[in-house]
Amino acid sequence: MFRSLHMKLVLIMLLLITSLMTVVGTFMMTNITGFFIDEFYQQVDSVFGGSNPANAAFVNSLRLESTQPDGLQTIQEMIEAKAGDLGLNSSTRNYYILDGRTGAFLTGSDDEAGFESIQATQNLLTARNSIAGGTDVVGDQSDITANYMDAAIPISGGENSYIIYIYDNRSTVNDLNGKLFLIILQALLVGLLISVLLSFLLSKTMIIPIERLTERAERVAAGDFGSTTAVESSDEIGILTTTFNDMAAVLEDTLEEVASERNKLDTLFLHMTDGVISFSGDGSILTCNPSASRMLGREVSFYDYDALFGQELPLQKVMSLQRPNFASRELTVGERILELYLAPVSEGEDGGVMAVMHDVTAQRKNEEMRKEFVANVSHELRTPLTNVRSYAETLREMEDIPQETENGFLDVIISETDRMTRIVQDLLTLSRLDSGRADIKMVRFSLYDSIGSVCRAVELECQRRGHTLVCQYGDTLPMIVGDRNRLEQVLMNVVGNSIKYTPDGGTITVDAGVRGQKVWIEVSDTGIGIPQKDRERIFDRFYRVDKARSRESGGTGLGLSIAREIVLRHHGTIALTSHEGPGTTVRIVLPIRQKEEGQYA
Repeated sequence: MFRSLHMKLVLIMLLLITSLMTVVGTFMMTNITGFFIDEFYQQVDSVFGGSNPANAAFVNSLRLESTQPDGLQTIQEMIEAKAGDLGLNSSTRNYYILDGRTGAFLTGSDDEAGFESIQATQNLLTARNSIAGGTDVVGDQSDITANYMDAAIPISGGENSYIIYIYDNRSTVNDLNGKLFLIILQALLVGLLISVLLSFLLSKTMIIPIERLTERAERVAAGDFGSTTAVESSDEIGILTTTFNDMAAVLEDTLEEVASERNKLDTLFLHMTDGVISFSGDGSILTCNPSASRMLGREVSFYDYDALFGQELPLQKVMSLQRPNFASRELTVGERILELYLAPVSEGEDGGVMAVMHDVTAQRKNEEMRKEFVANVSHELRTPLTNVRSYAETLREMEDIPQETENGFLDVIISETDRMTRIVQDLLTLSRLDSGRADIKMVRFSLYDSIGSVCRAVELECQRRGHTLVCQYGDTLPMIVGDRNRLEQVLMNVVGNSIKYTPDGGTITVDAGVRGQKVWIEVSDTGIGIPQKDRERIFDRFYRVDKARSRESGGTGLGLSIAREIVLRHHGTIALTSHEGPGTTVRIVLPIRQKEEGQYA
């Protein structure tokens, strides 16, 4: 209900009148109360105040009379004589003469019952305490929040002491404030009625033009730019109406231009491989191409700048750049790595922003692989070099070293040297394969004879470890085209891994067959197997499932990587396959004929 401008104006007027009358009423009632309090203490001071010599003489007379046996009656008569100056009356203001030490009622303008109905006040306690302390301190502290006014004047003389206590119950003040409150309340009601009428008249003069503008705005929002709103006044509302009509005309032209530019940009960006998005000054998307949605993994037209790139760089910061400067960031969206370039379209805060994205996933992955490769090579070479240096320094520094120990140290040095040689040879092989300079000699050879040669080569190692080597391929394997030495190296690496990572007494199975225009070779074992989390990286360079055991067995972590590169050069595949029970199965698939065979026998 209070969302309408009419009700807001009415409410403002009511609050204004109510606040004004409340402030005025509070101010007047407070000042009236203060006036009566000040008047009360001025009257008390006019009789008992020490600044006036006549008052001092009057107080001294009271003290003198207090020493007389019948001094109480005389004091009462003297107070009665000052009743007019003190404003005493029997209804609202009375005086009491009290015993200065006990505070007991002695006499006064009211009876003892009236005095007992009065609570012990701070001023009365001040006067009593001053008498007990041998000083005459008048208790005349005012309190605007109290419902009474009082003053206590101590009178001491000789053995006697009295307290003249003047008490006003403020009935006059309360009655006057009550009447004033009724007057203010009546004035408030009349003011509220008048304010409601005036607010209705004022709101109508303002709301009717605004309602017309609202109706016109709804038509503009619906796409109707033809009609205009009549201007009926020259005030601020008339200026607003004129401005709105001009704005509608400009908006129509602007929307037509934006639509035309968007069509051009959509056509231009449709077939771009890079993602391109243009934003308006408020962050909404003007144009985008399909590559942007593909790179970000969502339909970007449903979002704005803040939702897409707000966390990377605020829109206003990009728009504040001076052309031709730009800002760049790197985004990670799922498995994609994107280079993001943001630049202002034109000068000013409303120019907009252009975003261009390049997919650098493959580039970053290659860089990461190179870094990891260098780190692994450094690590693999550092260990044998450290061992060689340690044993060599020991041989040089130790004197009278036993021949057996010296030979053992030399054996370690030779072993570590051989290990470095194997690493370097494997690295050279991978380097040649990567660069395409590997010497691949394609010839026609018997796959049956080649597999048999590998099996015979590992037979003694299998017997030494107590393994059972099962070769269940048939003699019907065809002649294939390839580099026999390289392919036998692949088989040696695969079979060698099965032998090394199978506990003694295991079974190594080599099987092969033909399917269509391809041959397949499977090497299975009953070894320790490969965890699921490591299966995808088992062919990566220097990757080991059990690094400690691999180094103990002399492995470099490059054998399967070399095997994969050789198989790929033969347009084949090598992968792990499902395996029942413990162990691992590696399957190699090769074409019988090569696409580019060259010359072969």
